[in-house]
Amino acid sequence: MGTCVYFPEKSGHGDTDGEDREFDIRGEKEFWDEMKRGLVDKEGFLRKQSLHILKIALGTNGVDQNCFGGLDKNSCDKQSDTRSLTKREQWAVKEARSLGIGKECNLSESLPDSRWKWEAFLLLYEMLEEYGTHLVEAAWNHQVSSLLHFCGSHYNSGNSGNSGNEAPGCNVVSGEFPNWLSVLWERGFSHDNPQVRCLIMESFLSIHWENYGSCAKALPQSFVLGPFMQGLNDPVHHKNFGLKGAYSSVAIEGATKFLYQYIGHLNARTQMEFLRNLSSLAKQQSFGRAGLMALSECIASAACRIVVDEKCKSESPENGSLDKDQVEHFEEDLPHSDGADILDVLRYVVESCKQHFNPNYRLQVCGKILEAAASVVYSGAVPLEMLLHFISTFPREFIDVGGPLHMKIKEWLFGSPRTVILNSLLDFPRRFINSCHSLGTAFTCDDEELAAWEYEARRWAMVLFLVANDENQLETVLMFIKTHGIDICNQSNNSNWLALKYLILLLSLILELQELQGKTAEVNSNFGIKSTPFPLDTVDPLNNRNTLEEYRKFLCFFLSILEDLVAYAKMSCSIFWSSCEVADVDLPGSVRGKLGGPSQRRLSSSITTAVLQAITSVKAVASISLWCAQMRTEASLNICFDFLWDFLRRTLSASACNSKTGAELYIAAYEALASALRTLVSAFSPLILNIIWRKDLTHVPLSEEEQLLDSLVITFLHKINTILGLGFLTRTRRAVLINWKWRCLESLLSMPYHACKDGVQVKGREFFFSDDVLGQILVDLVGSLENAAEDSVLPMLRSLRLVLGLFASSRLDSAVSPSVGVDTQMMWQLVRSSWVLHVSCKKRRVAAISALLSSVLHPSLFKDESMHVTESGCGPLKWFVEMVLEEGTKSPRTIRLAALHLTGVWLSNPTTLKYYIKELKLLSLHGSVAFDEDFESEMTDNNDAKLEVSLLANSPDAELTEAFINTELYARVSVAALFCKLADLAEKVGSTEANADCRAALDAGKLFLLELLDAVVNEKDLAKELYKKYSAIHRRKIRAWQMICALTRFVSLDIVGQVTGSLHICLYRNNLPAVRQYLETFAINVYLKFPSLVAEQLVPILRDHNARPQALSSYVFIAANILLHAFNDVQLRHLEDLLPPIIPLLTSHHHSLRGFTQLLVYKVLQKLFPAAGRGASECVPLEKKCFEDLQEYLTNNHDCARLRSSMEGYLDAYDPKVSATPSGIFVNRVEELEFECVPMSLMEQVLDFLNDVRGDLRCSMAKDLVAIKNESLRIDEDSNHQEVSSSTNNDFFLGQPPGDALTNFQKKFTLAKHDKQDALVSSFLCLDETNKLLSEMEQEDHLVNYMFPTRIETMDKNRASRQNIILVASLLDRIPNLAGLARTCEVFKASGLAIADANITRDKQFQLISVTAEKWVPIIEVPVRSLKGFLDKKKREGFSVVGLEQTANSVPLDQYAFPTNTVLVLGREKEGIPVDIIHILDACIEIPQLGVVRSLNVHVSGAIALWEYTRQQRSK
Repeated sequence: MGTCVYFPEKSGHGDTDGEDREFDIRGEKEFWDEMKRGLVDKEGFLRKQSLHILKIALGTNGVDQNCFGGLDKNSCDKQSDTRSLTKREQWAVKEARSLGIGKECNLSESLPDSRWKWEAFLLLYEMLEEYGTHLVEAAWNHQVSSLLHFCGSHYNSGNSGNSGNEAPGCNVVSGEFPNWLSVLWERGFSHDNPQVRCLIMESFLSIHWENYGSCAKALPQSFVLGPFMQGLNDPVHHKNFGLKGAYSSVAIEGATKFLYQYIGHLNARTQMEFLRNLSSLAKQQSFGRAGLMALSECIASAACRIVVDEKCKSESPENGSLDKDQVEHFEEDLPHSDGADILDVLRYVVESCKQHFNPNYRLQVCGKILEAAASVVYSGAVPLEMLLHFISTFPREFIDVGGPLHMKIKEWLFGSPRTVILNSLLDFPRRFINSCHSLGTAFTCDDEELAAWEYEARRWAMVLFLVANDENQLETVLMFIKTHGIDICNQSNNSNWLALKYLILLLSLILELQELQGKTAEVNSNFGIKSTPFPLDTVDPLNNRNTLEEYRKFLCFFLSILEDLVAYAKMSCSIFWSSCEVADVDLPGSVRGKLGGPSQRRLSSSITTAVLQAITSVKAVASISLWCAQMRTEASLNICFDFLWDFLRRTLSASACNSKTGAELYIAAYEALASALRTLVSAFSPLILNIIWRKDLTHVPLSEEEQLLDSLVITFLHKINTILGLGFLTRTRRAVLINWKWRCLESLLSMPYHACKDGVQVKGREFFFSDDVLGQILVDLVGSLENAAEDSVLPMLRSLRLVLGLFASSRLDSAVSPSVGVDTQMMWQLVRSSWVLHVSCKKRRVAAISALLSSVLHPSLFKDESMHVTESGCGPLKWFVEMVLEEGTKSPRTIRLAALHLTGVWLSNPTTLKYYIKELKLLSLHGSVAFDEDFESEMTDNNDAKLEVSLLANSPDAELTEAFINTELYARVSVAALFCKLADLAEKVGSTEANADCRAALDAGKLFLLELLDAVVNEKDLAKELYKKYSAIHRRKIRAWQMICALTRFVSLDIVGQVTGSLHICLYRNNLPAVRQYLETFAINVYLKFPSLVAEQLVPILRDHNARPQALSSYVFIAANILLHAFNDVQLRHLEDLLPPIIPLLTSHHHSLRGFTQLLVYKVLQKLFPAAGRGASECVPLEKKCFEDLQEYLTNNHDCARLRSSMEGYLDAYDPKVSATPSGIFVNRVEELEFECVPMSLMEQVLDFLNDVRGDLRCSMAKDLVAIKNESLRIDEDSNHQEVSSSTNNDFFLGQPPGDALTNFQKKFTLAKHDKQDALVSSFLCLDETNKLLSEMEQEDHLVNYMFPTRIETMDKNRASRQNIILVASLLDRIPNLAGLARTCEVFKASGLAIADANITRDKQFQLISVTAEKWVPIIEVPVRSLKGFLDKKKREGFSVVGLEQTANSVPLDQYAFPTNTVLVLGREKEGIPVDIIHILDACIEIPQLGVVRSLNVHVSGAIALWEYTRQQRSK
C-alpha cells in the first residue's frame, strides 16, 4: 500500500457544473477495503502506515481539522447524570475521558453530526496498539457499547447518508460502520498480549446482540468465519476447559449465543451456505481441543436456528410407505446437494475429534455434530453412499448397541419414511456387485480397491442393522445371499468380480454379526449394574428380544451356502500351489510406481486379482465357520475344518519357491493361513483334534519324545526361514512375511490353552509341544526381536509369553525349576533384545508395553533367584526392571503398567522382594502428570490394549487400585496394597500355617520400612525443614510418610527402637501439617501396638516444656488418641501417665497449642469421665472437683464450643488403625482433593479457626480504638495540644530535636525477644502490655536510670513511632526484592510489610539481604487470593489504598499528598497491578521519569515512594 495518496482540499463552494475538479480516491469502496486489510495486517509497520493514511482520509491528521465537531457538553453531562454507574463503569468513564473518548451522545436528540464515531474508532484502535491492559478494559466496553447503540439507532432512523460535516468520500462507508467495528475486534483477537485478547473476546461475547440486530446483520461473514473462529481456537479464552470433565467455557457459551443470534438475520439459502462454510473450517485449519469443541458447539447452535423446510415431512404418508411415483416426486423435492455437502463437511469435524483421545470429549463433539445434522439434513433426501460415509465416521462405541448415541442416530434415520432408507439399503447388494465393471473385459483389482470395497460393505452392514427393526425386513438380503452363493462356482472367469464382491458382502455381514453379538452380550451383562455407562433404554428391541431368532435365520442361510463356498475356495487357492509354474514377468509401470509401501504386492495385475480372490475366499470360509461354531450349531462343520486343515498342510508341503513371484505367492498363502489358523484355534474342539489325528498321524506315528504339533511347527519355521534366506524379497516384503509368520505361530502356540479351556484331551499325549521344539522357537524369537517391525511387536511378544507359559506348564508337577529351558545366558539375550525392541518403538502403546511386561517378566521366571542376582551383580530380570522403571520416570503409562504387573508377581513371589527395595522406593516416591488421555483412549477403544492389560499379573487389590489406574498415585497405591497383603502373610509367622513366603513377607516389610525411615531422616530433600507448600519436596515427604503409614503392621519388637528413634527425630523437625498428620498416625499405631513404650518415651517428651510448640501439638494429638483407642487393660495406666503432663499445656502462651490441647482434652474427658450428677453432701476429692470443673468449662464455654463445632466431628471419625491402611490413606481422593490425596488435618482446621477468630478480634479492636481516639480528639483537643507542646520542650531539653523519635533513622537499639510487637495491634494501640511492664521495671531501676537517663523514653517512643503505612508486596515473588523491601520498611519504620508467604523470611538469601530487618518490621502474610479482602478490610478501617502504577489518571509522586493512614500496593515485576486490584484502589501514583528506560526495579520504586511518604509526614 503506498503512502502517496492524493486527497483534495475541501472546497468552500459547491460544484455547480457537476464536473469533478480532481479525482478523490475516498469515493472508491476499494480504498476503504484496503484500509481495513491494512489495519489488521500482521506487520506492525503496515498497520501504522494504514492508520496514518486513514487519519488523513478522515481529516483528523491536520488536513481537515473541522471535519469532526464535538458534542455539546451539556448533552454529555445530561446523559451521564441520568445513568447510575457501577464503580467499574465510573472507572471506565474516567479513563475514557482522560483519553478524550469519554463523550457520550444523547440518542434521544437529533444527530446533525455523527462523525465523532471516527474519533472513537481511531482512539480505540490506538489504545489496542499502545496502551496497557487495564486501560483497554477500562474504556473498551463503555465506548464500544456506545458505538453499537449509536449505529443501531442511526441505522433504524434511516439516516445513513452523509451528514453536513462529513469528510468527502466518507459516505461510502458511513452506512457500514459495524464493518469497521469488526476491524477493532479482529485486531483485538490477534493481539500479542493474551490478556488483551481475553478482554476483547469477553467484551465481544458480552454484547446483547438481540438489542443490536442491525449491527449483527451488518457484520461480514468473513469476520465471523475468520478472525472470530480463529480467536475461539485460542486456548487463553478457555481457562477451565476440561477441568473435572467439563468440556466447556464461558467463551464457548457466549459464542453459541452469538451465532444463534447472528444466523437468525440470514435468509434460508444463506443460512445453509453459512453453516456449510462454518463446518468446512475443520478442513481448512487445525483446531485445538477447546477450539474444536467451540466449533462443534457453534455448528450445533447455528443449525438449531436454521428453519428447516417441512415440505418433505408433510408430504410423507403417516404409515411410512410410498408408491413408486410418490417416491420419485419425493426425491425430486429433497435438497440433495445441500444435505450431501453439509454431511461431507460435518464428517471432517468428527474426524478431527479423533486426534483428541479423551472419550468423553469425543462423545460431546460427536453429539453436537449429530445434533446439527439431525437439525438441517433430512436423512431420506441424502444419497445412500454419503449417508453411510457420514455415519461410519462416528466411533463405533458411540453408535453401536448400548452406545450413548445409538438411539439418537436411529431417531434421525427414522425421521424420514423408513422405507426410503431401508429400500436403498436392501438394494445395495445388487448395486454393489453389478457396479464398476463392464462385461466382456478382464477383471483386475489390487489391495487398495479391495480395501475400499470392504470399507463400503462394512458401512452398509452397520447401517443395515441400525435401520432394520424386523427380521422380515432382512429377507431380501438373505435371499440374495442364498441365490448368489449357490451359483458362485459357476461364474466364468470374466465374472470373477461378482464372486469377489459377493465374498466381501458375506464377510461384512459376518463381522457385523460378531460385533453386534459382542455388544449385545456386553449390554446384557451391564443390566442391574449401577456403574453402567449408558442408559438401559439404549438397547433397541431388535437386539434385545429377537436377537436369537435373527442369529438362527442367518445361521441357516450360511449353512446352506457353506458347501459351495468351500468348493470355490479350493478352486481359488490353486494359485498358491502354482508358484513353481509361474515365472517372473516385467511388472507394469502402475505397479512399479507403488513398490514403496509395505503392503504392495510384486505381482502382475491378473495374478494379484487371483491372489486376492483366494485370500478372501479363505477368510470367508474361516469367518463363517468360526461364527457358526460359536453359535453351538448341531450341524456338522467337518467340511470347513477339513478344508482349513488341508490348506495348512498343503501350504507347508508346497515346493520351495525359485522366483520373486513364487516368494510373493508364499506371502499371500501365509496371509490366508493366518485366518485359517485363527479359526481352528478359536473353535478348537474334539472334532478338530480328530481331524489332526486322522490326517497327520494315521500314516506317520509319533515317536516317544515327540508331541502332537512338533513336526508341524518345525516344518513351519523351516519353510518360512528358507523363503527369507533365499533373498527374493525386499526389506519391506520381508517384514510383511515375518509379521504373518509370528501371527500364525501365535495361533499354533495358543492351541493348548484353547484345548484346556474347552476340556479337550490329547489321546496318549500330555502336551502339544516338546521342550526341544519350544527351545527352537525361543531361540528364533530372541534372534528376531531386535529387528522386529512395529506390526510384528505384539505377535512376537505374545508368542514369547506363550512359549514361557508352556515351559512352565510342562513342569508344574515336577521338581525341576520352571525356568529350565531358559537359562541365565538365554535370559540375558532375551532382556537385552526386548529392551532394544521397546526403545526402538516410536510410540509407547499400552498394548505393546503390557505385552512386553507380561512376556519378559513372566511369573514363571521369578522363582529362580539367579534371574535376580548373580555373583557379579544383578541378574537379567532385575536389570530389566531397573531399565523399565528408569524409562518410566519419563513415561507415566510405563511406570503405571509396570507397577500393576510387578506388584502382582512380587505378591506371588515374596522371596524376591529383598532384591527390589530400591525399586519399591522409586515406585513409592514417584509422581507424574495426573491424567493421560492417550492411555484412557487406548483402554476404551483398543481391544489389544484391553486384552494385554488384562493379562498382566493380578493387582494385589484390584478394587482399590482400579480407581487410580490413570493417576499419578497409581504406583504408590499399588505398592501400598502389595504390602497390605504381605502383612496378612507376615502375621502367620509363628503359626502352623507359616511357610517360607510368610517369613519372606515379614523380612521384606521390615527391610522396606527401615529403608524409608532412613531416607526421611538422612536424605537431603526428605529431611529438609524449610520448604514451600505444594513444592516437590513437600510432595516427596507426603509420599514417603504415606507409605510408612502403610507399613505400620511390620513394626516388630526387634526394630521398634530404630523405628521410634527415627520417628521422634522427624516429629521434632519443622513439617507442614499435611506431612505431620502421617507422622502422628504412624506414631499412634506404633504405641498402640507397644503400650509399654508410652511411659518410657512419650511422658518425658510431654514434660519437656522447652520443646517446639509444633512438636508438642503433635505429641498431644498422639497421646490423646492413645488414650481414646487403647485397649481397656492398659487404658487406665495410660491415663495416669499421659493426662498429668497434658493438662498444663491448657495454659500455654501459644494460641494454637492451647486451643489444640483444649479440643483433645475435652474429647478425652468426655469419653473417660462421663458427666455425673453431684450429691449435696457428697465428699468429693479436690482432684475430682478440679477435673469436673475443667470438663464443665470446656463443655459450656462458648469459644470452646465454637472450636469443636468447626471441626465437624473430625475426632469422632478418626480411626488410627483404618488411617494406616491403603484404603484409609487413599480413600479421600475426591475432585476437590487433587494434592497427593491428602485430606485436611485437624491442626490445619484448628489454625484456620484461630486465625479467623483472631482476625475478627483485631478488626473489632481497631474499630473501637478509632472511635475512642475520635471521641478524645473532640473533647480534649486543647489539653492534648498542651501535652504535645510540653513533650516537645522536654525532648528539646534532653538534647533531642522535635520529632527525633519519629525520624531518627540512624539510631539503632536492640529489643528483647519478647518486646517485638504484633503488627496490626501496635499500629493502632501503639503500646503493648509486655512493653509497659518492661518500662515500669526499668523506671524502678535507679542505677539504670542514672547511667542511661533517656533509654526508657527512647524505647517507648520508638515503639509508638511506627508510621501508619503498610507496604503490600503480595504480588512479588523474587526473594531479593522482598528482602530489600523488608529492610526499607524497617529503616522507615513502616507499620508492616504484607507478603504472600511468611515462610520466605526463613530463606538464607532473604536473611542475607534483609540483615535481620524481618525481626523488627511486622510481617503480615496476605496470599494473593486474599489480597482483595485484605485491602477492603483496610479501607473499612480508615486506610487509603494507593497503588504504585502508571495509568491514565496516575498522579506524579511529588504532587500527591499521602494520607496519614496509607496502604501502598506494589505490582508484579513485569505485569504490574492486575485490573481487578486497580478497581479497588483509591488512587494511583507514578514516579516521574526523565530517562529512556521506562521502568524501575520494584524494590527501588517502593523505597522511593516510602521515602516520599516519610518526607511528607516529617514536614507535618
